[in-house]
Amino acid sequence: MVLTVGISRIHFPVTTLGPGRRLGIWFQGCSLRCEGCISVDTWATAKTLIPIEQLMMKLSSYLPLIDGITISGGEPFDQFEALLAIVVQLRERTKVDILVYTGYAVEDITDQLQQIKPYIDVLISDPFQRQSSQTLRLRGSDNQRLHCFTSQAVEKFAYYQQAVTTEDKVLDVMFDAEGVVWFAGIPRRDDFVKLQTLLKQQGHQIRVTADKTKY
Repeated sequence: MVLTVGISRIHFPVTTLGPGRRLGIWFQGCSLRCEGCISVDTWATAKTLIPIEQLMMKLSSYLPLIDGITISGGEPFDQFEALLAIVVQLRERTKVDILVYTGYAVEDITDQLQQIKPYIDVLISDPFQRQSSQTLRLRGSDNQRLHCFTSQAVEKFAYYQQAVTTEDKVLDVMFDAEGVVWFAGIPRRDDFVKLQTLLKQQGHQIRVTADKTKY
């Protein structure tokens, strides 16, 4: 049986989701669907699944260029078998740090966490809470926790254990050939509205999609 995965998009470089120039991998599909999430386009189940080996061929072309890897979504742990297979193969091919986002609390994924910990460096856990404050680096709400599993992570991510400063309030904004625009990073609560307003002022049509797969 061929193991497959639903992927929303892959992008390099991402500079706002961890240290250095990172390879970003977004899973498609999320059962948690936190209120206020800016990644509504990654909620729907992927219409097309791709074999893990095919995905790894694509990812391998980036590995000589990257400083780290960030995996988000969507909800990666909703496709845990595929997620585990991907990080195992990535760890075999690179020594850069691997950061995974999940909306699950670690207390709810203890079995999966024990399986994946040997292959990743950092996990950011817990659901986005729209009503919570937003003062911590790499996190959309302050209830979310940053867990370091390796000495490499403790050193590289010490900076991200601190409060947000003005220098942190940046985003990678990407446009594709179809005119779709999307964020990489942790936007402030009103950043998406501001971008929509700016694009409308420039005559662009705005359509928020709940099912957009790019890879």
